[in-house]
Amino acid sequence: MTVVIAALFAFVPVMWLLLTAFTEDSDIFQMPPSLARDFTLDQVIQVVTNPQLTQFMLNGLFVSTATAVVSLIIGSLAGYSFSKFRYRGRSSLMYLLLIAQMVPEVLLLLTLYAAFTRVGLLNSYVGLILSYVTFTLPLSVFMMKNTFDGIPDELIESGRVDKASEWRILVRIVFPVVSTSMVAVAMFAFIRAWNDLVYSLTLMDTPKQTLPAGLTLTYLGEFQNSYGEMMAASLLSSVPVVAIFLVFQKHFVSGALAGSIK
Repeated sequence: MTVVIAALFAFVPVMWLLLTAFTEDSDIFQMPPSLARDFTLDQVIQVVTNPQLTQFMLNGLFVSTATAVVSLIIGSLAGYSFSKFRYRGRSSLMYLLLIAQMVPEVLLLLTLYAAFTRVGLLNSYVGLILSYVTFTLPLSVFMMKNTFDGIPDELIESGRVDKASEWRILVRIVFPVVSTSMVAVAMFAFIRAWNDLVYSLTLMDTPKQTLPAGLTLTYLGEFQNSYGEMMAASLLSSVPVVAIFLVFQKHFVSGALAGSIK
């Protein structure tokens, strides 16, 4: 019974989004509420044919993909270093990453805004990507480290016996073994950047903003809100995330479990 109630609680917002996306604004808040509505595709068509929203979506795809790639590369290399090498300052760096993961994102917004203003990265994709990597990297590193901890040292030593370089060992031997965790890390970083509102809204001007910020500025007015088009755009914005999850679902689940269990 508890599971059913929880499922209904999670499904109601999705159901309301679907109904609103295909309903005229005049019918959304009709009293008494009714499911017998005149459904229409007009709002979906308006969203799809809106060039500004298309640009917002392309901006989001670029920033999210770049965030995933950077987080994956740095997270994999750092995780391998923490797992298989012993050197001075290793523990301190790991504690620093742990502390960084505990810091609320909003607290760093003003600091990053001031820093990016000084170095010329404000209203820059590079600055926005760096701000996202700041929050995706700690978890990426720890997930990859825990995964690398499960790889026997004998497997790596066998490559060294064959006189392979560390880079060749990493690319040819280690990475294929941990590919599922790498997929999970990339998906986590992509979704984190794709869903962000506050940083994109604060650090970027309108033409360069990502989709969540673009939806806010486009459909939330001072005197009137276009809820139908907003829900239609929100529905379409979820398509990339859902598609990625459906394609890599098996890798994501197994990779997340491998990265969370030492």
